[in-house]
Amino acid sequence: MTGYWIYIVIGAAATFIGFLVGMLINRRVAAGRLMNARQLAESIIADAQKEAENVRKGAGVEAKDAYFQMKQRFEDETKMTQEKLKKLEAKLMDKDSNLARKLDLLEKKDASLNEKSAAIESKQRTLDSKIADASRIIAEQNVRLEKIAGMNKEEAKRILMKNLESEARMEASKRIKEIRDEAEFTAQKEATKIITMAIQRYAAEHSVETTVSVVDLPSDEMKGRIIGREGRNIRAFETATGVDVIIDDTPEAVILSGFDPVRREVARLSLQKLVQDGRIHPGRIEEIVEKTRTEIEEKVREIGEQTCIDLGIHGINPELLKLLGRLRYRTSYGQNCLSHSIEVAYLSGMIAAELKLDQPLAKRMGLLHDIGKAVAHEVEGTHTEIGAEMAKRHGEGDIVVNAIGGHHGDVEALSLYTPIVGAADAISGARPGARRETLETYVKRLTKLEEIADGFDGVEKAYAIQAGREIRILVSHKRLDDDAAANLAHEVSRKVEKELEYPGQIKVVVIREMRAVGYAK
Repeated sequence: MTGYWIYIVIGAAATFIGFLVGMLINRRVAAGRLMNARQLAESIIADAQKEAENVRKGAGVEAKDAYFQMKQRFEDETKMTQEKLKKLEAKLMDKDSNLARKLDLLEKKDASLNEKSAAIESKQRTLDSKIADASRIIAEQNVRLEKIAGMNKEEAKRILMKNLESEARMEASKRIKEIRDEAEFTAQKEATKIITMAIQRYAAEHSVETTVSVVDLPSDEMKGRIIGREGRNIRAFETATGVDVIIDDTPEAVILSGFDPVRREVARLSLQKLVQDGRIHPGRIEEIVEKTRTEIEEKVREIGEQTCIDLGIHGINPELLKLLGRLRYRTSYGQNCLSHSIEVAYLSGMIAAELKLDQPLAKRMGLLHDIGKAVAHEVEGTHTEIGAEMAKRHGEGDIVVNAIGGHHGDVEALSLYTPIVGAADAISGARPGARRETLETYVKRLTKLEEIADGFDGVEKAYAIQAGREIRILVSHKRLDDDAAANLAHEVSRKVEKELEYPGQIKVVVIREMRAVGYAK
């Protein structure tokens, strides 16, 4: 037992000694690690201080560079400002010198004007004195003449003015007649020849178009399919095309109504395609209408190109070609605008050729003269203003632009081509059957024409005949002589031109006759 306890004591002592030895070893290891950490921290701090010192030095250098750059820039700007100020100062000195010279000149002129003014005042006083003497002498002579003639000054003046007025009227009437006869003798024959030849060489048929189009149907059952369930098809069609669809009792036909002829043509072709296809519903309607609209736009461009090819006109802007094609679907007083433009182009070319002018240029002006009507319903202004603006915008020359804007006399003509185009336009519009008018407009024009003639002194009765192309005026032979009757025809013509709008020309005929009546008893 004793030996057993000895072993226990020895083991415990050994364990305690081992524990002490381990603690000593751990302390030494911890001390070593702490020393390494301190050395590492000191190294990091030293590196950081070096880096901070480097950064500080670099920042100082950059700051100095920036300072020197700013200083240099400031000095340069200051130098430029000083140079500008010197130049400005020199200019001001020059202006001051010029002003001084001008002031001297003005002072000299002022002195000269004062001298002239004094001389004029002296002459004026002398002239006033002479005028007073002349007035006194004339007054004395008038008194003597009144005593000799037996009438006062007012009565003599009235008789003299009446005689002079009568003689002046007679002389003016005779002179007007002579001038008009001479002008007609020299110009009427040649003008008639040119216009007659132009009309004779070109003849065109005119088709009358309205604001409605008729689409034929294979049967009346198709009307129900066009209307659709609760009207959805017809509503979709009207919305897509912008025209009204009229379905009435007309057998196997539908009427399309719309002011815009291009839209109406798109609607007509679209409805024909839908009827042929048989599939009529909102989706199909929109598809067909859009496809037809694209085809019409392409057709419009082709029409414009083909028209220029037929006329031998080249170099027209593509946008103007499209507008020319759109004229194919527009009408004016029932006359197709494109047909009218082609006719005016031919007539203008013929007249220009007879006058030894540039025939292709005249044809170009005649073709484009109504180009504004293609968009007149979309843009504010007259078709002449719109057409001239569009032609100028798309590269046409000033002479062409002037002919387009002035063919109705709205602007002053810059060349002979402008009146030529105006004459050709009037010839085309005045041709029998070329245009149609409403009965109301026709009657108003005839009534206005007779009222204009009746408003002149000496007119007994006026009659509008030949569908308003001629007016015959019966005048009193007692109140007007032959010269005054000729002068009346001229005055009536001028007033008709000023107050009345009409196609072509109106012939004014004044009739004066002398009737002697006797009775045998």
